[in-house]
Amino acid sequence: MEIRTNFLLNAPDVIDILAFGVHPDDVELCCGGTLLRHIALGYSVGLADLTRGELGTRGNADLRTEEALSAANFMGARFRVQFNLRDGFFSQGEEELMAVIRLIRECRPSLVLANAVRDRHPDHGRAARLVADAAFYAGLSKVVTTGYHGQNQERWRPAMLMHYIQDHQLEPDIAIDISEYMDDKINLLQCYASQFYQEQSPEPATPISGADFFETIRANAKVVGRPCGFSYGEGFQLPVHAGIQDVFQSFPALGRTKNNS
Repeated sequence: MEIRTNFLLNAPDVIDILAFGVHPDDVELCCGGTLLRHIALGYSVGLADLTRGELGTRGNADLRTEEALSAANFMGARFRVQFNLRDGFFSQGEEELMAVIRLIRECRPSLVLANAVRDRHPDHGRAARLVADAAFYAGLSKVVTTGYHGQNQERWRPAMLMHYIQDHQLEPDIAIDISEYMDDKINLLQCYASQFYQEQSPEPATPISGADFFETIRANAKVVGRPCGFSYGEGFQLPVHAGIQDVFQSFPALGRTKNNS
């Protein structure tokens, strides 16, 4: 299968954060608050869907693509791309890896966000491994790729990869404060109207289509945020230990003592 890259919102450009989801709405559900917060802080964000979500129980691929574009605009993302990997049946072969490597090298992110390493949906773990492998191979000079404008691409390895947490309640390594953005996250999710509760909808029920699902999203965010003193948080797992040079800069809550003598 030829792996195409469709540009839903602008062509890829150099950005700070590149967030991958295997299905449209993965990113918004699991790290939407984090992305909203960092966009507000002035960081640039790009989004990538590995599939069009064509096996989803509710809606269809064309509708979900429209919703994904709406969500990207609502969020303020710099761009959104979609690959045409087969939902449910994509592999981690050379072609798939090269497609992801090409995007990473094109937009040269410092931080890459990817699906959960283990989850209820088998696609999530496979996508996590695909993106993690591609992020590594993108840093090898002997892996040769051509950019979207026909140029030879230079190697690029993101400084950090983080896996967001999805349906399974995995233990986070870090939590990001989304307290100020919780309501915005719920509004962002409502861009995917086909996937969530609609009164008298003829569509089949799914684990995320219940009337109380957004309450579950809020409750999970409270659980993640509470140990850190946040009203709401989003959790992430790290494939390696995070290196810190200045513990006070990395953890502002520590503050500084007034007596420096």
